[in-house]
Amino acid sequence: MNTKKIAIAIDGPAGAGKSSISKVVANELGYLYIDTGAMYRGVTWAVLDSKIDVNDQEAVEALLPSLNLTLEPTATACKVFVKGKDVTSLIRQQQINENVSKIASYKGVRQYLVERQQAMAAVGGVILDGRDIGSVVLPDAELKIYLTASVDARAKRRWLEVQGTPNEQTLDEIKKNVESRDEMDKNREESPLVCVDDAVVVDSSDMDFDETVAYMLKLIQETINHE
Repeated sequence: MNTKKIAIAIDGPAGAGKSSISKVVANELGYLYIDTGAMYRGVTWAVLDSKIDVNDQEAVEALLPSLNLTLEPTATACKVFVKGKDVTSLIRQQQINENVSKIASYKGVRQYLVERQQAMAAVGGVILDGRDIGSVVLPDAELKIYLTASVDARAKRRWLEVQGTPNEQTLDEIKKNVESRDEMDKNREESPLVCVDDAVVVDSSDMDFDETVAYMLKLIQETINHE
């Protein structure tokens, strides 16, 4: 079997399951999973924690050099640290959900994080997921996957995730949030969400979690075998 380790770029809209699926796939392969979405969430948390107006691009970008944002890989995910503080659980709050697309639209924020993502990915044997991995962060990745699902399917998954948690919302509220994030991610000026021409589209609307993982592992193995 070909044991070459490749770089895998996974893009797709909010709620498509990119992070949760990428973690499992990376674990199966013995790859490093780099949660780029968590990095943007980390910046968003820092902005809100610093009481900076999320609409003040200049102030947001001025904060970046002081963040010392780092990821610490674990067996199942990544821990996120800002200025040495573990913010892994804090970045999943609803307030972060509502503001992360705005923060991620700023050119300075994207440049700051893309440089870090590219440095981490340079060694190979990595999976990165986000909105612009195949188009901007890893344009030369050996495999690019665009993971998507219908708005209804994505909203229902999110709704099931937050049941019984402090972030609980109605299905309708979540659906509106998903639609709003889709609109913002696709139409932002800096590195919008796109499905690049050489990406393999995986629509998981009618696949459960395990089926999606198995299908993606199959795609990865086929790519490795052809390298």
